[in-house]
Amino acid sequence: MKAASVLLLLAALPMPLLAAGPKPEIERPAAAAQALDAVHTVRQIPEACTRIEGRFTGTAAQPYDMQLVRTNPQCQPRAVFLDASKVTPGEAAGWKLNEVIDIPSAACGSQRARIEVWRKPAGQKVELDGQGRNRVYLEDAKVQAAAGRLAALPAYSARLFVEGEACRR
Repeated sequence: MKAASVLLLLAALPMPLLAAGPKPEIERPAAAAQALDAVHTVRQIPEACTRIEGRFTGTAAQPYDMQLVRTNPQCQPRAVFLDASKVTPGEAAGWKLNEVIDIPSAACGSQRARIEVWRKPAGQKVELDGQGRNRVYLEDAKVQAAAGRLAALPAYSARLFVEGEACRR
């Protein structure tokens, strides 16, 4: 009798609750709707000196284009950004879902781009200073590098999904 009532309860739940994946570390509302060919910043990842840019293209073959852009040539990355097709981010491989970004199309209300940003911690303990910030001092880093004690870098990766009907120009 108890098993039947549990099955009945599960059947009454909406499907997204049953198929829920990992909960993202950062939760934000959906982004503002974006026009066709309007290049916009999806997310900045300062640790990797990277900005994710995107745009709705209006083509059926590739309705949304996502590019990784270096933020500044002088920026010294404290993390790496890896191609999702080569590393396959997921919880089983030690990755954490950092954020899910939904971007609706202004030209086509049924279409949206969904970008999953994944983070893989490097495993080292991060020490924060009195202001609650992780600081890297050049002289300390030089001493560690000379001693061959450089820590592994954390990694980021992003996956793109496009949902809904493609809007034509």
